[in-house]
Amino acid sequence: MGEPRGIFCSAQGCVGDVIIEQRLVESKEPASHVPLACSAQYCAFPVDGNVLCLWNTKDPSYQPLTLQGHHEPITAVAFGNTVSPLLICSASQDYVIMWSLDECRQKVLQGLSPRGVIMGTLLGQVLCLRLSPDDRTVAVCAGNKILMLDIESRSILAELEGHQGHVTAAEFCPWQTHIIISVSEDRSFKVWDHHVGSLIYNSPVLTAFPLLSLLIDAKSRQLVTGCANGQLWIFSLVEGHHYRCVTRVSLKKKKESQRPCTHGLEKGEEVEASLPILGLAPCDLSAIVSAPCVWGLSSETTSCLWIGSSAGLFIFNLANFELEAVLHYRDFRSLSIHVAGSCAVMSKANDDKAICLLTSLFGRKIVMLEIRVAALVRSQQGHDAGRHLSVLPRTCVGPTSPLCFTTAKESKTPPAPQRQSAGRSTVKDQPLVFHTKVRSSGYASAPHITMFSPKANTRKRGDHSSRRRDGPRCKEYPLESSPPTKLYKQRVLAHGPAAAHCVQYSAGDGQWLACGLANHLLLVFRADLSGTPTVFSGHDGAVSTVCWSHDSRWLLSASQDGTLRLWSLRRAELALCVGKDVFSKPVRSAQFYYVDTFVLLSSGPELQLLKYHIDTCKDEIQRYKQKSRCKRVFRLPTTGRTEITSLSAVNDFYSYLVLTAGRNRTLEVFDLNAGRSAAMTVEVHSRPVHQICQNKGSSFTTQQHEAYNLFATTASGDGIKLWDLRTLRCERRFEGHPNHGYPCGIAFSPCGRYVASGAEDRHAYMYDLGSSTFSHRLAGHKDTVTSVAFSPAAPQRACPETQEEASFGRDFSVLLREGRLPIGNHYWAQCLLSMNWCWTLSEVVYTY
Repeated sequence: MGEPRGIFCSAQGCVGDVIIEQRLVESKEPASHVPLACSAQYCAFPVDGNVLCLWNTKDPSYQPLTLQGHHEPITAVAFGNTVSPLLICSASQDYVIMWSLDECRQKVLQGLSPRGVIMGTLLGQVLCLRLSPDDRTVAVCAGNKILMLDIESRSILAELEGHQGHVTAAEFCPWQTHIIISVSEDRSFKVWDHHVGSLIYNSPVLTAFPLLSLLIDAKSRQLVTGCANGQLWIFSLVEGHHYRCVTRVSLKKKKESQRPCTHGLEKGEEVEASLPILGLAPCDLSAIVSAPCVWGLSSETTSCLWIGSSAGLFIFNLANFELEAVLHYRDFRSLSIHVAGSCAVMSKANDDKAICLLTSLFGRKIVMLEIRVAALVRSQQGHDAGRHLSVLPRTCVGPTSPLCFTTAKESKTPPAPQRQSAGRSTVKDQPLVFHTKVRSSGYASAPHITMFSPKANTRKRGDHSSRRRDGPRCKEYPLESSPPTKLYKQRVLAHGPAAAHCVQYSAGDGQWLACGLANHLLLVFRADLSGTPTVFSGHDGAVSTVCWSHDSRWLLSASQDGTLRLWSLRRAELALCVGKDVFSKPVRSAQFYYVDTFVLLSSGPELQLLKYHIDTCKDEIQRYKQKSRCKRVFRLPTTGRTEITSLSAVNDFYSYLVLTAGRNRTLEVFDLNAGRSAAMTVEVHSRPVHQICQNKGSSFTTQQHEAYNLFATTASGDGIKLWDLRTLRCERRFEGHPNHGYPCGIAFSPCGRYVASGAEDRHAYMYDLGSSTFSHRLAGHKDTVTSVAFSPAAPQRACPETQEEASFGRDFSVLLREGRLPIGNHYWAQCLLSMNWCWTLSEVVYTY
């Protein structure tokens, strides 16, 4: 046995001791693919073929324990799950033997040879052993079947047959101990009920290579399996998910995206291209990797795992599907093994050290490594680029800030003329016609005073005010509500070939719903989809963006015609139009900013800030003349002058930060208080981001202040990523909704617990922030769901059923979905848009 040797990483960025080679042994027989096992106290491996050797991981000075009893080479080893007594099971062609390590240690101290209990004889080639959580049953994977043996009676309880190849791995379900899952060389996995000996689920063929390893994560309730070509498959074991595939990860591609520590390699050397996944083990990084403690995103609930391969070790995050750290064996010159044939890893919770057992692929060496997990992870993590950033402002507005423009300029703006009473007003001598020299007698006297005037809009204003008093503003949005899952109502938006591009609820009260269409129109519905929508026309191109002001009085729209228009909801007319002469490039995104003080937009590679003034005075004579105006007060280009594909900023409260996504797949944060770029991260998605969505909450909810720093990005073909603004780190990834070509929209729920997304399979998908797979799949559309929106207001009442019919045309419909809340029979709504092609338009449906 060799003495412990300290190994240091010679590459830049690796600090202190990362890995220590604790023990080294050289077997008489080739050790390329011998079975390995690790527990909290011991490491086990066969030496010289049929001798089982155990190393103490807590104290390397202990003499190794050798157990003899097999006549054929040992092919499988597994530890038990209970601490006392600690069991270990070994298998070969001749025997399956169960050893009690406490008894074996006592026998050695007495000078006797330890003996185990033979569980079975001549069972065939055993490639895997696994003990049940209570250590009462052992699963023996012999050939293409699984034998369930009772440890106490040493009898066969069940024989599970169905695989077409050798069973390579098996695991018991921690929360359902009667369930066991197995993978095989036939490239599929099966779910068994070993109590009754029946097959529950049989997966299709996953890949062209054999499945080698298996892990069940109890935190996320996911099944992880790896194959010989480095593919990692993750499936959901949540009840009702029907073992759906969450994602598939290529370990080789993930490794290439990392910055490996290769400074210690000789010139011409390359890391092995093939990365077979030899072993999987849980990894606890709760004390190292920080996560926002909101809605199941805390570091205690984030699961990571060790991936052992022939070229190195990898720490994989099951929340964001990214590699936290990569350790290549060849990066360490003094390491005895550079290419592994077998691998086993063990790390305890809240422990900085991990134990790794390796065998040489081309030799006879077996080594035990001690890995400093914190040093490994921190040496490869980039600096927290956004650590000082927060959506909530921490400082006052600076004197040179672009946001100070409002105070300096508004003081010079003369106040709007106020209407005075007729009795106290001084009436000047004014001409009747438009000639200053023409005067008429009688005009110097006071005009006739109208004592009473009819109020034609009394009912309208009364209804409006009553809705504000009695509406959802008086109720708090429930944070613990379930997501909307039931169909409430459906409305047809257009009867011609015009796609629906965007949809948004009014931010202040949630009583209005705006929809932008490809036929140049902008429609505004009531939130319950009742009545006739208000039509805003004037654009010469498809409406690509709609945005409500904070007070819900104004509506902003951007179009492919290059213009930006601001509409008055009360008068249902255009209030301000900014033409093409103002912008050098088309406007891709636009919104109100800084509590309606500015209009924030992106034009080409520039971020622009507009100060606007809306003239609300009516002049019947000069009503054709536009008195409303706007002025560009600030412009800022992106780093590298790349085109902005999406932007997002908070308007419900004062915030200095603006998020932008570029055509070159970068994400950049601008601080408009300082008037500069604050942070940037590259390669956010595999394709350019088409939407950034922030967790803005609503006027009816109060979330934790950390939750407002969460935002999501989405790109076609690359799912949804959830980010923390303070670290610019991806905290979770949502996959499962088909979105390969069309830019489908996303939205946060007002409670901040859910993310909704459109999809190309005519469904909308609902994701819980604590899970990477969708919780609900909402049907009802007949084509791609292009945009989604949650109602920011309190729950709505259900409305009576109505029906509308139309002839042949393209069906662009709005669907309201509802989820029950714990307060009576109230509901809350989610709005979806789709592009539907049908011969007869769908009826407006009301179900719940």
